[in-house]
Amino acid sequence: MPPMISKIKFISLSSGSSGNCYFIGNDKMSLIIDAGISVRAIKRGLAEYDIELDSIDMILLTHDHHDHIKHIATLASKYSKPIYATAPLHKVLERKGSKIANTRVLEKEIPVTVKGVEITAFEVSHDATDAVGFHIDMFGERFTIITDLGVVTKRVKEYCKISNHIVIESNYDVEMLANGGYEPFLIDRIRGGRGHLSNEQAAEAIEGFYHDRIKNIFLCHLSDNNNTPKIAYETAANMLSKMGVNIGEGMNLHCLPRKDSKCYLI
Repeated sequence: MPPMISKIKFISLSSGSSGNCYFIGNDKMSLIIDAGISVRAIKRGLAEYDIELDSIDMILLTHDHHDHIKHIATLASKYSKPIYATAPLHKVLERKGSKIANTRVLEKEIPVTVKGVEITAFEVSHDATDAVGFHIDMFGERFTIITDLGVVTKRVKEYCKISNHIVIESNYDVEMLANGGYEPFLIDRIRGGRGHLSNEQAAEAIEGFYHDRIKNIFLCHLSDNNNTPKIAYETAANMLSKMGVNIGEGMNLHCLPRKDSKCYLI
């Protein structure tokens, strides 16, 4: 008999404009996506679930916005872990003074396999340097991670359609954004095609990619000023209900907390 594969943990350590960091792994292989929170916070969050930061195998970076890479230089200097990103993103980090010795270059749409886990970076529409999402096949459990994007492209939907677990941005409520006091240029940036997804856009995306092998949909990167977990959840849940999907019967819907860590067993 083949050896048993232990349960995979998906941990949201922080999800939002104040910092983003996620963990996926088990005792065979584990990784972190982005480092927008302090090394101390990452270490503390992982320790809540009996995981040591030393034990991770790699770090993936989605793009160069502050809330995703603020602490990558410190993390890279304290822990000799390979940092995987596209070549343009590595160059920008170097220009910004983030000295990373152990770099690995990802090419979009070219899978990389590490310790039996296949990782594919793919393009997303966001106003950052070479922004990407990730499709991760971890021992048969397939994840698609799309944390920041202004529109859901055909390619994004294709990755979601072959995934069991989807982390998708549900950033803002349209009315809250319009009436929340933001400057017009910032409102235009957020709701533009290279900004962020509204709750309605996330729900429409779910309608477009949903299939019966999806086990979890995680709504991420909720705005602190222009959204609430209740509104985001209800918008997506209403769409799923219209599609005849019963949440909790083989498929779960979650809103990831902005600052607190939360673990989900896959």
